[in-house]
Amino acid sequence: MRLARWAGAVYLAFIAAFAAATFFESKPIVHNDAAGTAKAILAAQEFFRLGVVMELVAALLFLLAAWMLYVLLKPAGRNLALLFLLLNAVGVGIECVDVLIRFTALTIDRTVASTALQADQLQALALIFLKFSDNGNLVTALFYSVWLFPLGFLVIKSRLLPKIFGILLFADGISLLICFVQMWFFPGYERWMYPLYPVMFVAEFGLGLWLVIKGARVVEPASSASASQ
Repeated sequence: MRLARWAGAVYLAFIAAFAAATFFESKPIVHNDAAGTAKAILAAQEFFRLGVVMELVAALLFLLAAWMLYVLLKPAGRNLALLFLLLNAVGVGIECVDVLIRFTALTIDRTVASTALQADQLQALALIFLKFSDNGNLVTALFYSVWLFPLGFLVIKSRLLPKIFGILLFADGISLLICFVQMWFFPGYERWMYPLYPVMFVAEFGLGLWLVIKGARVVEPASSASASQ
């Protein structure tokens, strides 16, 4: 199916854009150091700005990929397909708000000369915005984990794709849920998550790559199949 190949291509483009955004945005941020963060951001404004744009592009691509998967899998279960599309859309909406908040930190750091506030006050305010955006990312992780369960179920039920991808999507959702719990309740134990990252990558990159290369199977309706026997 042409739609399946497009869905895979957009999904892979989302993964690439998100990886680029993570690379560009992570470099300027010095956590728990307002002055250091401000200096780092201002010294690498172009990278930070590019990271923000790339994350917005990634969010748009993610939503488009989810819509294409919704159209592809809707015949297998309309309600579940709508559920995963809505969960994805809510997560994308929260992420876009987080991105705007993060970009506001750059705007604040650049207004030192045009405000009555002291430089250290503006730097502290910018760091607060960055931390607020980080908290928003935690909420996003919840929606980005839960949407994988109805998606994985429909992948298995539809028979359009190998069942292994449905199982991998379930594993991906569980991994992201574990990440969500770790970030909220055990923020100092990021190493717990390292073994889960390959699971997430294989599930989502593998799904996108399969769709691009193989597309989706054409499944005959039950009535047609029985009539041909």
